[in-house]
Amino acid sequence: MEKRQLPEKVKTVMQKILDKGGEIFVAGGAVRDWILKREISDWDFATSLKPEEMKKIFPKNSFYENDFGTFSVVLKDKEVFEITTYRSEKDYSDKRHPDKVEWGKSLKEDTKRRDFTINALAMDINGEVIDYHNGKEDLNNRLIKCVGDPDERFNEDALRMMRAIRIAAQIGFLIEEKTFESIQKNAHLIKEVAGERIRDELFKILVCKQAGDGMRLLKNSGLLVEIIPELLPGVGMGQRGHHIYDVWDHELEALNNCKSKNPVTRLATLLHDVGKPTVMKRIKGVNTFYNHEVVGSRMAVQIGKRLRLSKKELEQLFILVRWHMFTTDEMQTDSAVKRFIRRVTPEYLDEMIWLRRSDRLGSGAKESSWRWELFKKRLIEVQKQPFTVKDLKVNGNDVMEILKIKPSRRIGEILEELFAEVEEDAKLNDRDLLIEKIKKMN
Repeated sequence: MEKRQLPEKVKTVMQKILDKGGEIFVAGGAVRDWILKREISDWDFATSLKPEEMKKIFPKNSFYENDFGTFSVVLKDKEVFEITTYRSEKDYSDKRHPDKVEWGKSLKEDTKRRDFTINALAMDINGEVIDYHNGKEDLNNRLIKCVGDPDERFNEDALRMMRAIRIAAQIGFLIEEKTFESIQKNAHLIKEVAGERIRDELFKILVCKQAGDGMRLLKNSGLLVEIIPELLPGVGMGQRGHHIYDVWDHELEALNNCKSKNPVTRLATLLHDVGKPTVMKRIKGVNTFYNHEVVGSRMAVQIGKRLRLSKKELEQLFILVRWHMFTTDEMQTDSAVKRFIRRVTPEYLDEMIWLRRSDRLGSGAKESSWRWELFKKRLIEVQKQPFTVKDLKVNGNDVMEILKIKPSRRIGEILEELFAEVEEDAKLNDRDLLIEKIKKMN
Protein backbone atom coordinates (compact mmCIF):
# COMPACT_ATOMS: atom_id res chain seq x y z
CA MET A 1 0.00 0.00 0.00
CA GLU A 2 1.47 3.32 -1.09
CA LYS A 3 2.21 5.72 1.76
CA ARG A 4 0.29 8.99 1.67
CA GLN A 5 2.29 12.07 0.83
CA LEU A 6 2.17 15.17 3.01
CA PRO A 7 0.76 18.29 1.31
CA GLU A 8 3.32 20.16 -0.79
CA LYS A 9 3.03 23.32 1.33
CA VAL A 10 3.94 21.28 4.41
CA LYS A 11 6.92 19.58 2.75
CA THR A 12 8.15 22.90 1.33
CA VAL A 13 8.38 24.52 4.75
CA MET A 14 9.95 21.42 6.31
CA GLN A 15 12.50 21.09 3.51
CA LYS A 16 13.76 24.65 3.99
CA ILE A 17 14.67 23.85 7.59
CA LEU A 18 16.17 20.48 6.67
CA ASP A 19 18.31 22.17 4.01
CA LYS A 20 19.87 24.34 6.74
CA GLY A 21 20.78 21.32 8.83
CA GLY A 22 17.89 21.54 11.27
CA GLU A 23 15.47 18.87 12.40
CA ILE A 24 11.73 19.37 11.89
CA PHE A 25 8.71 17.18 12.45
CA VAL A 26 4.96 17.57 12.18
CA ALA A 27 3.80 17.43 15.79
CA GLY A 28 0.75 17.18 18.02
CA GLY A 29 -2.85 16.86 16.93
CA ALA A 30 -1.99 17.15 13.25
CA VAL A 31 -0.23 13.77 13.36
CA ARG A 32 -3.14 12.23 15.24
CA ASP A 33 -5.63 13.51 12.69
CA TRP A 34 -3.37 12.47 9.78
CA ILE A 35 -3.36 8.88 11.06
CA LEU A 36 -7.13 8.99 11.64
CA LYS A 37 -7.60 10.51 8.18
CA ARG A 38 -9.44 13.46 9.66
CA GLU A 39 -9.34 16.96 8.22
CA ILE A 40 -6.39 18.92 9.60
CA SER A 41 -7.13 22.55 10.39
CA ASP A 42 -3.82 23.40 12.07
CA TRP A 43 -0.40 22.15 11.02
CA ASP A 44 2.07 22.44 13.90
CA PHE A 45 5.75 21.56 13.89
CA ALA A 46 8.64 20.92 16.29
CA THR A 47 12.20 21.83 15.35
CA SER A 48 15.75 21.84 16.69
CA LEU A 49 16.29 25.41 15.43
CA LYS A 50 15.80 28.45 17.63
CA PRO A 51 13.49 31.30 16.52
CA GLU A 52 16.34 33.61 15.49
CA GLU A 53 17.73 30.85 13.25
CA MET A 54 14.31 30.32 11.65
CA LYS A 55 14.01 34.05 11.02
CA LYS A 56 17.04 33.82 8.74
CA ILE A 57 15.35 31.03 6.76
CA PHE A 58 11.97 32.82 6.63
CA PRO A 59 12.91 36.53 6.65
CA LYS A 60 9.57 37.63 5.23
CA ASN A 61 5.99 36.79 6.18
CA SER A 62 6.97 35.41 9.57
CA PHE A 63 6.83 36.57 13.17
CA TYR A 64 7.91 35.58 16.64
CA GLU A 65 6.11 37.21 19.54
CA ASN A 66 6.27 35.00 22.62
CA ASP A 67 8.65 33.54 25.17
CA PHE A 68 7.77 29.92 24.51
CA GLY A 69 9.65 29.21 21.30
CA THR A 70 6.79 29.43 18.80
CA PHE A 71 7.71 30.85 15.39
CA SER A 72 4.92 31.56 12.87
CA VAL A 73 5.25 31.37 9.09
CA VAL A 74 2.49 32.96 7.00
CA LEU A 75 1.89 31.16 3.70
CA LYS A 76 0.78 32.78 0.45
CA ASP A 77 -2.80 31.65 1.11
CA LYS A 78 -2.58 33.37 4.55
CA GLU A 79 -2.55 30.06 6.42
CA VAL A 80 -0.21 30.18 9.42
CA PHE A 81 2.19 27.35 10.29
CA GLU A 82 3.45 27.38 13.90
CA ILE A 83 6.93 25.94 14.37
CA THR A 84 8.05 25.45 17.98
CA THR A 85 11.62 24.95 19.11
CA TYR A 86 12.27 21.80 21.16
CA ARG A 87 11.85 22.77 24.78
CA SER A 88 11.38 21.55 28.31
CA GLU A 89 9.12 23.24 30.83
CA LYS A 90 9.21 23.49 34.61
CA ASP A 91 6.69 24.62 37.25
CA TYR A 92 3.27 26.02 36.35
CA SER A 93 2.34 28.30 39.26
CA ASP A 94 -0.56 29.87 37.30
CA LYS A 95 -1.79 26.46 36.03
CA ARG A 96 -1.24 27.70 32.50
CA HIS A 97 2.23 28.97 31.64
CA PRO A 98 5.51 27.32 32.65
CA ASP A 99 7.56 29.43 35.06
CA LYS A 100 10.71 28.27 33.33
CA VAL A 101 11.28 27.30 29.69
CA GLU A 102 14.54 25.80 28.48
CA TRP A 103 15.46 24.90 24.92
CA GLY A 104 15.37 21.16 24.46
CA LYS A 105 18.02 19.02 22.81
CA SER A 106 15.87 16.36 21.19
CA LEU A 107 12.42 15.52 19.90
CA LYS A 108 12.07 12.84 22.58
CA GLU A 109 12.63 15.39 25.34
CA ASP A 110 10.15 17.75 23.68
CA THR A 111 7.37 15.14 23.54
CA LYS A 112 7.52 14.62 27.32
CA ARG A 113 5.83 18.01 27.84
CA ARG A 114 2.83 17.10 25.64
CA ASP A 115 -0.59 16.50 27.20
CA PHE A 116 -1.78 13.15 25.78
CA THR A 117 0.00 10.24 24.13
CA ILE A 118 -2.05 10.62 20.95
CA ASN A 119 -0.87 14.24 20.79
CA ALA A 120 2.76 13.33 21.48
CA LEU A 121 3.27 11.69 18.09
CA ALA A 122 5.57 13.22 15.50
CA MET A 123 6.05 12.68 11.77
CA ASP A 124 8.97 13.36 9.46
CA ILE A 125 8.84 14.78 5.94
CA ASN A 126 8.46 11.27 4.49
CA GLY A 127 5.41 10.47 6.63
CA GLU A 128 7.25 8.20 9.06
CA VAL A 129 5.65 8.39 12.52
CA ILE A 130 7.85 8.73 15.62
CA ASP A 131 6.18 7.42 18.77
CA TYR A 132 7.92 7.60 22.16
CA HIS A 133 4.83 7.16 24.35
CA ASN A 134 2.78 4.36 22.73
CA GLY A 135 0.48 6.91 21.15
CA LYS A 136 -0.23 4.72 18.13
CA GLU A 137 -1.38 1.90 20.40
CA ASP A 138 -3.71 4.30 22.23
CA LEU A 139 -5.01 5.50 18.86
CA ASN A 140 -5.78 1.90 17.89
CA ASN A 141 -7.50 1.35 21.24
CA ARG A 142 -9.35 4.68 20.90
CA LEU A 143 -8.02 5.92 24.24
CA ILE A 144 -7.08 9.38 25.52
CA LYS A 145 -4.25 8.92 27.99
CA CYS A 146 -1.89 11.42 29.59
CA VAL A 147 1.82 11.42 28.88
CA GLY A 148 3.38 10.34 32.17
CA ASP A 149 1.63 11.18 35.46
CA PRO A 150 -1.83 12.65 34.77
CA ASP A 151 -1.82 14.60 38.04
CA GLU A 152 1.35 16.36 36.94
CA ARG A 153 -0.03 17.11 33.46
CA PHE A 154 -3.27 18.62 34.84
CA ASN A 155 -1.45 20.62 37.50
CA GLU A 156 0.74 22.08 34.75
CA ASP A 157 -2.28 23.28 32.79
CA ALA A 158 -5.74 22.66 34.24
CA LEU A 159 -7.37 23.35 30.87
CA ARG A 160 -5.97 20.01 29.68
CA MET A 161 -8.84 18.36 31.59
CA MET A 162 -11.38 20.09 29.37
CA ARG A 163 -9.23 19.36 26.35
CA ALA A 164 -9.45 15.64 27.13
CA ILE A 165 -13.25 15.89 27.18
CA ARG A 166 -13.25 17.93 23.97
CA ILE A 167 -11.04 15.47 22.06
CA ALA A 168 -13.17 12.57 23.31
CA ALA A 169 -16.30 14.32 22.04
CA GLN A 170 -14.71 15.26 18.71
CA ILE A 171 -13.30 11.86 17.73
CA GLY A 172 -15.43 9.49 19.81
CA PHE A 173 -12.60 8.16 22.01
CA LEU A 174 -12.77 7.00 25.62
CA ILE A 175 -10.67 8.61 28.36
CA GLU A 176 -8.29 6.10 29.94
CA GLU A 177 -9.30 5.14 33.49
CA LYS A 178 -6.38 6.68 35.43
CA THR A 179 -6.56 9.83 33.33
CA PHE A 180 -10.31 10.19 34.00
CA GLU A 181 -9.84 9.54 37.73
CA SER A 182 -7.21 12.28 37.77
CA ILE A 183 -9.65 14.70 36.10
CA GLN A 184 -12.23 13.93 38.79
CA LYS A 185 -9.58 14.44 41.47
CA ASN A 186 -8.29 17.73 40.03
CA ALA A 187 -11.51 19.19 38.57
CA HIS A 188 -11.47 22.04 41.10
CA LEU A 189 -8.32 23.41 39.45
CA ILE A 190 -10.36 24.55 36.45
CA LYS A 191 -11.42 27.54 38.57
CA GLU A 192 -7.91 28.91 38.14
CA VAL A 193 -8.28 29.00 34.35
CA ALA A 194 -9.43 32.20 32.62
CA GLY A 195 -13.07 32.24 31.50
CA GLU A 196 -12.21 32.87 27.84
CA ARG A 197 -9.98 29.75 27.72
CA ILE A 198 -12.77 27.65 29.22
CA ARG A 199 -15.22 29.20 26.75
CA ASP A 200 -13.04 28.30 23.76
CA GLU A 201 -12.87 24.63 24.78
CA LEU A 202 -16.57 24.57 25.68
CA PHE A 203 -17.51 26.01 22.29
CA LYS A 204 -15.49 23.27 20.58
CA ILE A 205 -17.41 20.67 22.59
CA LEU A 206 -20.75 22.31 21.82
CA VAL A 207 -20.23 22.19 18.04
CA CYS A 208 -19.37 18.48 18.04
CA LYS A 209 -21.81 16.15 16.31
CA GLN A 210 -22.73 14.50 19.62
CA ALA A 211 -22.18 17.52 21.85
CA GLY A 212 -24.58 16.15 24.47
CA ASP A 213 -22.26 13.23 25.08
CA GLY A 214 -19.43 15.69 25.66
CA MET A 215 -21.54 17.56 28.21
CA ARG A 216 -22.36 14.30 29.97
CA LEU A 217 -18.60 13.62 30.22
CA LEU A 218 -18.10 17.11 31.66
CA LYS A 219 -20.70 16.32 34.32
CA ASN A 220 -19.33 12.88 35.19
CA SER A 221 -15.78 14.24 35.37
CA GLY A 222 -16.73 16.85 37.98
CA LEU A 223 -15.86 19.74 35.67
CA LEU A 224 -19.41 20.87 34.94
CA VAL A 225 -20.15 21.71 38.58
CA GLU A 226 -17.17 24.08 38.43
CA ILE A 227 -18.10 25.64 35.07
CA ILE A 228 -21.92 25.70 34.81
CA PRO A 229 -23.33 24.42 38.12
CA GLU A 230 -26.74 25.89 37.20
CA LEU A 231 -27.39 22.88 34.94
CA LEU A 232 -27.09 20.24 37.65
CA PRO A 233 -30.41 20.84 39.50
CA GLY A 234 -32.14 19.64 36.30
CA VAL A 235 -30.70 16.14 36.73
CA GLY A 236 -33.57 13.81 37.60
CA MET A 237 -36.18 16.60 37.54
CA GLY A 238 -39.20 15.13 35.78
CA GLN A 239 -41.39 17.02 33.31
CA ARG A 240 -44.99 16.69 32.26
CA GLY A 241 -46.79 16.63 28.93
CA HIS A 242 -44.91 15.67 25.79
CA HIS A 243 -41.52 15.45 27.53
CA ILE A 244 -40.09 11.94 27.83
CA TYR A 245 -36.84 13.03 29.54
CA ASP A 246 -35.95 14.87 32.73
CA VAL A 247 -34.78 18.49 32.37
CA TRP A 248 -31.07 17.56 32.13
CA ASP A 249 -31.46 14.76 29.60
CA HIS A 250 -33.86 16.90 27.56
CA GLU A 251 -31.24 19.66 27.34
CA LEU A 252 -28.64 17.14 26.15
CA GLU A 253 -31.00 15.57 23.61
CA ALA A 254 -31.90 19.02 22.30
CA LEU A 255 -28.20 19.81 21.97
CA ASN A 256 -27.54 16.55 20.10
CA ASN A 257 -30.31 17.48 17.65
CA CYS A 258 -29.20 21.07 17.05
CA LYS A 259 -28.29 21.60 13.38
CA SER A 260 -26.93 25.14 13.85
CA LYS A 261 -23.13 25.43 13.69
CA ASN A 262 -23.21 28.67 15.71
CA PRO A 263 -21.65 27.93 19.13
CA VAL A 264 -23.77 30.60 20.86
CA THR A 265 -26.93 28.99 19.49
CA ARG A 266 -25.61 25.64 20.70
CA LEU A 267 -25.01 27.17 24.14
CA ALA A 268 -28.53 28.66 24.13
CA THR A 269 -29.92 25.23 23.22
CA LEU A 270 -28.10 23.72 26.20
CA LEU A 271 -29.32 26.51 28.51
CA HIS A 272 -32.83 27.09 27.15
CA ASP A 273 -34.45 25.35 30.15
CA VAL A 274 -31.82 26.24 32.75
CA GLY A 275 -34.42 28.30 34.64
CA LYS A 276 -36.82 25.38 35.19
CA PRO A 277 -35.42 24.13 38.52
CA THR A 278 -35.54 27.66 39.93
CA VAL A 279 -39.23 28.24 39.13
CA MET A 280 -40.46 24.65 39.56
CA LYS A 281 -43.67 24.23 41.57
CA ARG A 282 -45.69 21.11 42.28
CA ILE A 283 -49.31 21.66 41.31
CA LYS A 284 -51.68 18.73 41.69
CA GLY A 285 -48.73 16.35 41.78
CA VAL A 286 -47.17 17.68 38.56
CA ASN A 287 -44.00 19.74 38.12
CA THR A 288 -44.74 23.10 36.48
CA PHE A 289 -42.24 25.65 35.19
CA TYR A 290 -44.10 28.91 34.58
CA ASN A 291 -41.87 31.79 33.39
CA HIS A 292 -38.79 29.57 33.25
CA GLU A 293 -37.72 31.32 30.05
CA VAL A 294 -37.72 34.72 31.82
CA VAL A 295 -35.62 33.49 34.74
CA GLY A 296 -33.51 31.29 32.48
CA SER A 297 -32.55 34.15 30.16
CA ARG A 298 -31.10 36.08 33.10
CA MET A 299 -29.24 33.01 34.31
CA ALA A 300 -27.90 32.40 30.80
CA VAL A 301 -26.49 35.94 30.64
CA GLN A 302 -24.71 35.46 33.98
CA ILE A 303 -23.23 32.20 32.71
CA GLY A 304 -22.23 33.94 29.47
CA LYS A 305 -20.46 36.70 31.42
CA ARG A 306 -18.45 34.12 33.34
CA LEU A 307 -17.42 32.63 30.01
CA ARG A 308 -16.38 36.09 28.77
CA LEU A 309 -18.86 36.21 25.90
CA SER A 310 -18.90 39.46 23.93
CA LYS A 311 -21.81 41.90 24.25
CA LYS A 312 -23.11 40.70 20.88
CA GLU A 313 -22.93 37.06 21.94
CA LEU A 314 -24.67 37.85 25.24
CA GLU A 315 -27.44 39.58 23.29
CA GLN A 316 -27.93 36.52 21.10
CA LEU A 317 -27.86 34.18 24.09
CA PHE A 318 -30.44 36.25 25.98
CA ILE A 319 -32.82 36.56 23.03
CA LEU A 320 -32.76 32.87 22.15
CA VAL A 321 -33.39 31.71 25.73
CA ARG A 322 -35.90 34.48 26.56
CA TRP A 323 -38.19 33.98 23.57
CA HIS A 324 -37.89 30.25 22.83
CA MET A 325 -41.41 29.58 24.18
CA PHE A 326 -43.17 31.24 21.23
CA THR A 327 -46.54 29.97 20.00
CA THR A 328 -47.13 28.55 16.53
CA ASP A 329 -50.93 28.85 16.81
CA GLU A 330 -52.36 29.28 13.32
CA MET A 331 -55.00 31.69 14.67
CA GLN A 332 -52.54 34.39 15.76
CA THR A 333 -52.61 37.59 13.71
CA ASP A 334 -49.89 38.91 11.43
CA SER A 335 -49.28 41.61 14.02
CA ALA A 336 -48.55 38.95 16.64
CA VAL A 337 -46.11 37.21 14.30
CA LYS A 338 -44.41 40.56 13.63
CA ARG A 339 -44.06 41.19 17.37
CA PHE A 340 -42.31 37.84 17.69
CA ILE A 341 -39.91 38.69 14.86
CA ARG A 342 -39.15 42.09 16.40
CA ARG A 343 -38.36 40.46 19.75
CA VAL A 344 -36.10 37.85 18.20
CA THR A 345 -34.87 40.25 15.49
CA PRO A 346 -34.48 39.06 11.88
CA GLU A 347 -30.77 38.53 12.58
CA TYR A 348 -31.43 35.68 15.01
CA LEU A 349 -34.62 34.31 13.49
CA ASP A 350 -33.00 31.34 11.75
CA GLU A 351 -31.06 30.48 14.90
CA MET A 352 -34.31 30.54 16.89
CA ILE A 353 -35.87 28.16 14.37
CA TRP A 354 -32.93 25.78 14.83
CA LEU A 355 -33.29 25.99 18.61
CA ARG A 356 -37.03 25.33 18.51
CA ARG A 357 -36.51 22.33 16.21
CA SER A 358 -33.92 20.99 18.66
CA ASP A 359 -36.31 21.58 21.55
CA ARG A 360 -39.03 19.57 19.82
CA LEU A 361 -36.79 16.63 18.99
CA GLY A 362 -35.18 16.75 22.43
CA SER A 363 -38.64 16.36 23.96
CA GLY A 364 -39.39 13.21 22.01
CA ALA A 365 -41.77 15.05 19.66
CA LYS A 366 -41.74 14.76 15.87
CA GLU A 367 -39.45 17.09 13.96
CA SER A 368 -42.35 18.95 12.46
CA SER A 369 -46.12 19.37 12.33
CA TRP A 370 -48.51 21.14 10.01
CA ARG A 371 -48.75 24.07 12.48
CA TRP A 372 -44.97 24.35 12.64
CA GLU A 373 -44.58 24.31 8.86
CA LEU A 374 -47.37 26.87 8.45
CA PHE A 375 -45.75 29.13 11.05
CA LYS A 376 -42.37 29.02 9.25
CA LYS A 377 -44.10 30.03 6.01
CA ARG A 378 -45.83 32.89 7.80
CA LEU A 379 -42.49 34.13 9.14
CA ILE A 380 -41.33 34.50 5.54
CA GLU A 381 -44.54 36.08 4.26
CA VAL A 382 -44.93 38.53 7.13
CA GLN A 383 -41.43 39.90 6.56
CA LYS A 384 -42.49 40.91 3.05
CA GLN A 385 -45.05 43.25 4.62
CA PRO A 386 -44.29 46.72 6.04
CA PHE A 387 -42.39 45.95 9.21
CA THR A 388 -41.49 49.32 10.69
CA VAL A 389 -42.25 53.01 10.08
CA LYS A 390 -39.21 53.04 7.79
CA ASP A 391 -41.08 50.72 5.42
CA LEU A 392 -43.79 53.30 4.75
CA LYS A 393 -43.92 54.77 1.25
CA VAL A 394 -43.74 58.23 2.83
CA ASN A 395 -41.36 59.76 5.36
CA GLY A 396 -40.95 62.71 7.71
CA ASN A 397 -39.92 65.06 4.91
CA ASP A 398 -43.19 64.31 3.11
CA VAL A 399 -45.17 65.10 6.27
CA MET A 400 -43.36 68.44 6.79
CA GLU A 401 -43.79 69.48 3.17
CA ILE A 402 -47.48 68.55 2.93
CA LEU A 403 -48.51 70.04 6.28
CA LYS A 404 -46.01 72.94 6.16
CA ILE A 405 -44.69 72.20 9.66
CA LYS A 406 -41.21 72.21 11.19
CA PRO A 407 -39.45 69.18 12.73
CA SER A 408 -41.36 68.13 15.84
CA ARG A 409 -42.75 65.16 17.79
CA ARG A 410 -45.97 65.50 15.78
CA ILE A 411 -44.22 64.18 12.65
CA GLY A 412 -43.36 60.92 14.40
CA GLU A 413 -46.89 60.62 15.77
CA ILE A 414 -48.36 60.99 12.27
CA LEU A 415 -46.03 58.34 10.85
CA GLU A 416 -46.91 55.98 13.70
CA GLU A 417 -50.63 56.50 13.04
CA LEU A 418 -50.13 55.73 9.36
CA PHE A 419 -48.04 52.66 10.15
CA ALA A 420 -50.69 51.31 12.54
CA GLU A 421 -53.19 51.34 9.66
CA VAL A 422 -50.72 49.86 7.18
CA GLU A 423 -49.79 47.10 9.64
CA GLU A 424 -53.42 46.02 9.72
CA ASP A 425 -53.78 46.23 5.93
CA ALA A 426 -50.57 46.14 3.87
CA LYS A 427 -52.47 47.34 0.77
CA LEU A 428 -52.67 50.79 2.35
CA ASN A 429 -48.91 51.22 1.95
CA ASP A 430 -49.42 53.13 -1.29
CA ARG A 431 -47.75 56.53 -1.63
CA ASP A 432 -50.74 58.31 -3.17
CA LEU A 433 -53.11 56.93 -0.52
CA LEU A 434 -50.75 57.88 2.31
CA ILE A 435 -50.31 61.42 0.97
CA GLU A 436 -54.10 61.88 0.91
CA LYS A 437 -54.26 60.66 4.52
CA ILE A 438 -51.54 63.11 5.58
CA LYS A 439 -53.45 66.00 4.01
CA LYS A 440 -56.39 65.19 6.28
CA MET A 441 -54.22 65.28 9.42
CA ASN A 442 -54.10 69.05 9.94
